[in-house]
Amino acid sequence: MAVDFFQTLGVTDLKVTINSLGDQASRDAYRQALIDYLTPFKEELSYDSQTRLEKNPLRVLDSKDAKDQTIVENAPSILDYLSETAQAHWDKVKRYLDALGIDYEVDASTVRGLDYYNHTIFEIMTQSSALGEGWTTIAGGGRYNGLVEEFGGPQLPGVGFGIGLERLMLLLDDANAVLPDAPALDVYVANQGEGTDVVAMQMLQAVRSFGYSADRDYEERKLKGQFKAADRENAHYMILIGDRELADHAAKLKNLQTGVEQQIKLTDLYTALPDYLEIEVETGEE
Repeated sequence: MAVDFFQTLGVTDLKVTINSLGDQASRDAYRQALIDYLTPFKEELSYDSQTRLEKNPLRVLDSKDAKDQTIVENAPSILDYLSETAQAHWDKVKRYLDALGIDYEVDASTVRGLDYYNHTIFEIMTQSSALGEGWTTIAGGGRYNGLVEEFGGPQLPGVGFGIGLERLMLLLDDANAVLPDAPALDVYVANQGEGTDVVAMQMLQAVRSFGYSADRDYEERKLKGQFKAADRENAHYMILIGDRELADHAAKLKNLQTGVEQQIKLTDLYTALPDYLEIEVETGEE
């Protein structure tokens, strides 16, 4: 997905580097091997790396200090400490990349900066002159199974990546890329007054359930600010809920293109909104 994203935007000359951090058993075994290797060099490491050696030695591999980089050049590779399960996962990832025709390089020194990664991690680089000489990382990510659980949620797998937006904009400018205009918003839900916030959320959900694009204010701005927001999103319609409308169990529906406004019962909007909108819902079908 990440590679497709950049290629679709016209960013070429990409390099993908991958590594595996394995499962917990793999990291426990590697952690001890790395400590054993680095401990004789402790006094030569930078202050940050000396601290990391005690807390999370894998982060020493990510150090930008020149002396640290020289020391870790001959450090053991985590790929030699993968458990049987982690090795099978790693082999499968590489098979999938091969099958998809995605070129990649295995870089065992890549660890990423966040501690919640496990199994596959990756970085995408380019040597575009827009970012200077040499290879520059423009995106990176990996797998983080267990992260949701750490925040009190269910045990779920996860994978994702982040992009350097400033670098991306420089690349797009260098490629003279023409970006499409953002599609117009179908409905902007505005509200003002105590007690209207919950109804506005319910209305937003109802609008989206009919297949329309919709947005609302989350910053408790005054109506003037909400109208400006609707204008920025080029909204076709606004549904306005104020204290007076709420008391009447109704909302105002305004066509922002024509200025025509009407008051409609909330129950009618919840159940028959398409009858009041002159917008075709995109179904995705030909």
